[in-house]
Amino acid sequence: MKTLKNLSLVLATGLAFGIFSCGGNTEKTEVIEPSPFAVKTEKLTIQVDTLYTEFENPWGMTWLPDGRMLVTEKKGEILIFKDDKFTGEKLTGVPEVSTVNQVGLMDITVHPKYADNGWIYMSYARKQGKGEVLVISRAKLNGNALEGLEEVFVCGPEWEGGRHFGSRIVFDNDGYLFFSNGDKGSRPANAQELDNDHGKIHRIYDDGRIPEDNPFVGTAGASPSIWTYGNRNPQGMIYDKANNRLWAVEHGPKGGDELNLIEKGKNYGWPVISYGINYDGTILTELKEKEGMEQPVTYWVPSIATCGMTLVTSDKYPEWKGNVLVGGLAGMQIARVELDGTKYVGEETLLKDIGRVRQVSESPEGYIYAVTEATGLMVKLVPQR
Repeated sequence: MKTLKNLSLVLATGLAFGIFSCGGNTEKTEVIEPSPFAVKTEKLTIQVDTLYTEFENPWGMTWLPDGRMLVTEKKGEILIFKDDKFTGEKLTGVPEVSTVNQVGLMDITVHPKYADNGWIYMSYARKQGKGEVLVISRAKLNGNALEGLEEVFVCGPEWEGGRHFGSRIVFDNDGYLFFSNGDKGSRPANAQELDNDHGKIHRIYDDGRIPEDNPFVGTAGASPSIWTYGNRNPQGMIYDKANNRLWAVEHGPKGGDELNLIEKGKNYGWPVISYGINYDGTILTELKEKEGMEQPVTYWVPSIATCGMTLVTSDKYPEWKGNVLVGGLAGMQIARVELDGTKYVGEETLLKDIGRVRQVSESPEGYIYAVTEATGLMVKLVPQR
């Protein structure tokens, strides 16, 4: 591990021990001393601890009940961390993935009833025909080995190019599984048409069955797993358990990244409406809004290339509670978005130039972690008091 002074990153929290007397008994108490390298944000001072520096394209992270953290790498590996340190171990039995362009092994999460059923869920690209398909699979751990792999859902049709696969996995309070799937770079066909799985957010049971109250069940020719459509490439998604809300961020083209409140059956407009333009600077669409299509809660111009996200629920960051933290790839930052219910209030850029932030997550203990591409970092944000 090393200290990245230009980013004001510190490897470990400074600790001091104070001695005090109470009722004749001498006790030792642990005191956190403010770090001289702490970063002052608008509402909170944080120390940024660098925990790991050797990732190769990390993508998703999740925690097991025993405290271990699992982090995926796009090439098809899952690294094991314990007490904020890489154990030197990786999971075996990981399904074979197709690593083409933007895709490979992507998200990972545990079932909300993991203690009872032991299921771990993964999203990844698998080779099929001339292209790839997005697969949602699950397996159980035996030691460090994944066993009993089941393909829960396979998105069709297959697609060449390895672009715009999404893909995040979240569960809601009722145990439904939501996952995102990008439009594969096709326009206008995929995202606006209901006869394919691309450019959509989907809702299924944890075993892949289709809920009968999904919005397009019974619609002729429609994929019954679709929950929303008109989504370009949603690479971040979170579920707000307290308010029963599903949020997603998606990449725009050149500009026009979006934060969206995801609601049943709605059309989020891509590529008919957009705040972005084509990569060559030409006009993509003259429309920024249209009846029957949802407006983003906020959007980014220029693009920060929105990716993984988390909702701050922890009491460790009372000044940020209820905020959404969004990783930026091109922006090389974390965007802290303030909301009033479902309304945008404001935004702050955190950790500018730390690297391409692929995922931001809140641990079961309430700390914020982030992983970056290229710079290959895992960092932990430690609030200073």
